[in-house]
Parts: sequence; structure tokens; C-alpha cells
Amino acid sequence: MSQRHRTTLRDRSTLLGTADYTTPPSSGRQRYADDLEGQNDEHLEGLTAKVKLLKDITIGIGNEVRESTVQLSQMNDAFSETSGILSGTFRRMNNMAARQGCRWLWYILFLIVVFWFFIVVWWFRR
Repeated sequence: MSQRHRTTLRDRSTLLGTADYTTPPSSGRQRYADDLEGQNDEHLEGLTAKVKLLKDITIGIGNEVRESTVQLSQMNDAFSETSGILSGTFRRMNNMAARQGCRWLWYILFLIVVFWFFIVVWWFRR
């Protein structure tokens, strides 16, 4: 069996590959810790601002969804009312057509021809 070279975590020179590693003096450690804590505070402030921005965006989206839901409900009511009016009008028109015979078809055809004539004249006079 082959023997493996085992390094322990306490042997820093072997782990880092340099024998020149030394720990900073105690005052340097404190300054280093203060620098790290300052950087952490800056990052924390940045993250807090981003979270607040995301919260404001999601609240805005929620408000927009609620307003859109109300608007769609109102539109649905208006379309339902319009559908009722149009179905009544169409029913009355069918009753009239049944009483009149085919004469109403000739009236509609005449109106379409007159409308087409006005469009053609307007198109060439531009």
C-alpha cells in the first residue's frame, strides 16, 4: 500500500505553500476586524436598500393588480349590459324582418351601395 502525505489544518506553512506566513500583530488584527466589520455594514446597507426597493416594487405590483381587477370587473359588467341590449335589438330586428318579408334586405343592400358610392367619390376627390 502506498503511503499518503497527510497535512493537518494546523500546519499552515504546508497548507499555504509558503513558510513566510505570520499572523498579524494584535493591533493589526483589531484594525483588520474593524475594516471587515465596516465592509459588512456597507454591504448590509446596500442589501437593505435593495430589499426595500424590491418590497416597494412588489407593493406597486399588488396595487396595480387590484386596480386592474376592479377595472376588469367593471368592463365585464358593461359588456354584459351591452350584450343584453344587443341581443334585444337583434331579436326585435328579426321580428321586424319576419313581418316585413324580404323588403328589408333590399333596403340594406341599397344602403351598402350608397355608402360604397360615397367612399369611391371621396377617394377620387382627395
